[in-house]
Amino acid sequence: MMQGQGRFSVLACCVSAFSVSAKPAPGFLVAGIAAALFLGGLSQPSQSQTFKVIHSFTAKGDDGGSPYGGPVLDHKGNLYGTTYTGGLYGAGSVYELSPNGSGWKYTSLHSFAGGADGDGPGFGTLARHNGRLFGTTEGGANFGAAFRVGPCKTVCAEKIMRSFGTGTDGAEPIGGVVFDEAGNFYGTTLLGGATGNGAVYEVTPSGESVIYSFAGGDDATNVVAAPTLDSHGNLYGTSSFGGTNGVGAVYELSPSESGWTETILYNFQGLSDGQNPVGGVILDEAGNIYGGTFDGGINGGGTVYELSPSGGTWTINILYSFVGGYGGPYNKLAFDTKGNLYGATEGEGANGLGLVFKLTPSNGNWEFTDLYDFPGGNKGGQPYGGVAVDKQGNIFGTADLGGKDNQGVVFEITP
Repeated sequence: MMQGQGRFSVLACCVSAFSVSAKPAPGFLVAGIAAALFLGGLSQPSQSQTFKVIHSFTAKGDDGGSPYGGPVLDHKGNLYGTTYTGGLYGAGSVYELSPNGSGWKYTSLHSFAGGADGDGPGFGTLARHNGRLFGTTEGGANFGAAFRVGPCKTVCAEKIMRSFGTGTDGAEPIGGVVFDEAGNFYGTTLLGGATGNGAVYEVTPSGESVIYSFAGGDDATNVVAAPTLDSHGNLYGTSSFGGTNGVGAVYELSPSESGWTETILYNFQGLSDGQNPVGGVILDEAGNIYGGTFDGGINGGGTVYELSPSGGTWTINILYSFVGGYGGPYNKLAFDTKGNLYGATEGEGANGLGLVFKLTPSNGNWEFTDLYDFPGGNKGGQPYGGVAVDKQGNIFGTADLGGKDNQGVVFEITP
């Protein structure tokens, strides 16, 4: 493993055939596959929504560029996010967008300097904890870093919480972190660990440790997204590859006095169930798991799925299959207060540049609604990140392409 590797490095060969961006792609993007092009499932056409770009990145000065990660909301309606490039040193940034009359005020909270400071925040949404923001960078340090930004007074303090890439501690942490009630945080690495297939780590006030190293083969491998925590302290996530069929799996990590035990809950088959579940999962109050796949499904464009526990096993239910040959949901989904699911696709849509969708539970089925098709240009395209939904049902997200300077945008969709 080489020091400083990571940025734009891992599996970059898989990107070029499908990327329409002129900018360099992050180190990990799943390759698309050929598939049939007919639509299936319950669906509704694109509804009339109000779409607005609330910030267009420039990558000039301290402004960012390439916002691969989606935004997170606070209780005041402020948005926080990261950019993969841009900032004062070109190594990415952390930003805040605050409602300001009829518009939004943009503030750069931190510009990454590369090297020991980290380089290139990837696909993970920031985690908010005690008024501070936490996330990860794909590169910098030895091979990526976990960082903290805040508290913010005149300026925002920034601290590297963990540097990766030494020994078997994991390398290339792309997906951000998640906190438990005790204030410990957890994350994943794409590479490294005991076998080089990635790891799950924990950081506590007293130290840091790898709690599980993925074994590859029939085990999960190459984990991108941060895990999701349930009320019992169990961690859930997805791997893009690995599993018994080599096309990804859903895993659970359960704590005990003797350590953490991994269980594979589902192995994707690459058939109607989809494949390459890059983006991780979310849970509802009943303990059901929801996520998306980047590829596969009956139409080849990825799927949205539900996993339900029953008698010690898990049953998969495909809620929707997308159309194209690749480009399904690349990040975690989101619930609103009514139990509707929202997400974005990197490809798909009327223009092949991605869409924002809603899935509504209806009489035991799920009804799909295309909320917005990205056209490129000033309105953006290729939304890799997840979306955030406020109490009023307004949807916020980012698109990697487009905007006035083709450095990406932050958008709002108002129902």
